[in-house]
Amino acid sequence: MAEALSARNLHARRLFAPLGATYDRYSALLSLGQDPRWRRFLVSRVQAGPDDTVLDVATGTAAVAIELVRRTGCSVVGLDQSPEMLAEARRRLSAAGLAERIELVEGTADDLPFEDGAFDGLTFTYLLRYVDEPGRTLRELARVVRPGGSIASLEFGVPDGLWRAAWELYVRVGLPLVGRAVSPGWGEVGRFLGPSIRRFATEHPPERLLALWREAGVEDVRMRRLTLGGGVVVWGRRA
Repeated sequence: MAEALSARNLHARRLFAPLGATYDRYSALLSLGQDPRWRRFLVSRVQAGPDDTVLDVATGTAAVAIELVRRTGCSVVGLDQSPEMLAEARRRLSAAGLAERIELVEGTADDLPFEDGAFDGLTFTYLLRYVDEPGRTLRELARVVRPGGSIASLEFGVPDGLWRAAWELYVRVGLPLVGRAVSPGWGEVGRFLGPSIRRFATEHPPERLLALWREAGVEDVRMRRLTLGGGVVVWGRRA
């Protein structure tokens, strides 16, 4: 599968490959303890029940997939391009006793191995900064959701107003320092994260991002910034 990945996809895969065992712990640390709360809010936007199946794209260590099952009783298919992250996800599912409720699949968001309308809902986290064409990716994601099904995402964002200066200081100085204190791999993530968030936010301000969702066939699209703009959740339903 690696030959089909773009340079941006390959970079993301290489960046996170060695981090699976520590990902949940240190992503919470680097987000100042907010990442788990952001994920819970994301899941709260998904309308699903015990008879539904939700696709979780960029599932990583299956944190959102596990929260979906526990909160809604649904079944989940978790997809990720990283075999290393999926290996950690399998370990977590086994420990949580959820291996029979969550199926894990290796694949990319740009070319999903599923039929049209195959799922009752879909979630994805921290994905759009790592794809070449966010609009095309959103269309592919919406394709596999049945009409009326929930679609929800979590991304990092850049705050406005007075909090922008504090955010800039943290991502320019704090993230790299904390990352290096953890490990060389997390140091690289810390150096990469701030510029990638700024670049994506510049190219896709809120009005443009919401327009891409609507162009992808998602209705009732809403957005909420969480914790000084650090987390951004967008959700809607498939037209």
